[in-house]
Amino acid sequence: MPTYEYECQSCHQHVEAVQKFSDPDLTVCAHCGGELRKVFSAVGIVFKGSGFYKTDSRGSSSGTPPSTPASAPTSPTTPAAPATEKKVPEKSAPATSATNSD
Repeated sequence: MPTYEYECQSCHQHVEAVQKFSDPDLTVCAHCGGELRKVFSAVGIVFKGSGFYKTDSRGSSSGTPPSTPASAPTSPTTPAAPATEKKVPEKSAPATSATNSD
């Protein structure tokens, strides 16, 4: 069951209550009888299990390195060539003679 925090609008006393989702909200302060309002705050999240950390995708914990893709170079001494753009010469339109034979 979740724990809700309330604050009294009159005396500013904070109250925590463990309630079901279906339970009605607390409305009356036990200290002064003032109006209670829910206090909303950030939720703490804990990631458990595998797949949440960047080290999870580096292979198993048995010490075996991850497999390399087939397209990756296998030789560590061969540097990868930088990608270069190949310029294709533009073809000019065929020359047409515009002669008037009048």
